[in-house]
Amino acid sequence: MAEVIRSGFAESRHRGALVVTGPGGEKVLQAGEVSAAMYPRSANKPLQAAGMLRCGLDLDGPLLALAAASHSGEQFHIAGVREILTAAGLGVEALRCPPALPLDDQAMRGLLRSGGEPDRLHMNCSGKHAAMLATCAAAGWPAGTYLDPQHPLQIEIRRTVEHLSGETVPTVGVDGCGAPLFALSLTGLARAFRALVMAEPGSPERRVADSIRAHPAWASGTTRAERALMEAVPGLLLKSGAEGVQAFALPDGRAGAIKIEDGAARALPAIIVPLLRSLGVAAADGVDVAALGRIASVPVQGGGRTVGHVRPVWSGWAGAPAAGGAR
Repeated sequence: MAEVIRSGFAESRHRGALVVTGPGGEKVLQAGEVSAAMYPRSANKPLQAAGMLRCGLDLDGPLLALAAASHSGEQFHIAGVREILTAAGLGVEALRCPPALPLDDQAMRGLLRSGGEPDRLHMNCSGKHAAMLATCAAAGWPAGTYLDPQHPLQIEIRRTVEHLSGETVPTVGVDGCGAPLFALSLTGLARAFRALVMAEPGSPERRVADSIRAHPAWASGTTRAERALMEAVPGLLLKSGAEGVQAFALPDGRAGAIKIEDGAARALPAIIVPLLRSLGVAAADGVDVAALGRIASVPVQGGGRTVGHVRPVWSGWAGAPAAGGAR
């Protein structure tokens, strides 16, 4: 699906699979295996957040986006996690995610310069974990075992994932943050993202979609491609996951999901931007076409300078329906 060009030579290739579904959830474009189970990793977070709202979580706006985030560990992210915990009457010690350094380079250097060390607050999933704890507090469930797959919270989140995707979760793993990880197919993941943007305004699902789209830096970080893409394409919902996963939905209900076989996230910008262009987003009102070009350009460095780039090699974009084409 993508290849790495260094000094004019293709030194690596990234294979993968993708699917696009139409406004009604029907498959309109696919490449590779899109029906087999895979782990969405953090692309599941918007679905998990919707499940938490269904269970009584009381968050909106940027804090709800943070509940669905793989955040960069910037100061406003950390303050937001603390705010969620404090409102639930809990402290940082209640978090069960592992310690980590911030994903953002500047935030990481600042933490280390100040004598800081990896901690749970700076782990990129801490917003989700804080929201899980707040949900337990709201529902009257025990907080100490909130990561147990048989905990009432995780049972309800699994039900939400299955409901939104239209699939039965075939296997449950352990995500990098320690939370239960519910497997889906790429098609199921795309349909779940469609369900988020097509839900009734004010519903748990729509609230999650709206909060992420309104506050993309809270769901990722100020320097992240996810934030830049959502700001460049009004109404786009986008979430990445570890090991080369990305899912998206457009306001009209068209949605998609990508999985890079070798897990290389560097291939994603070179794939998602031409895919979105093939869906006609560049012609939509308010789209920052120049920003799309910058995001799609993934440089390859050598000797401190750019000596190549990552480029898409799949030719199936032409089969993607533009707005209204799948109706």
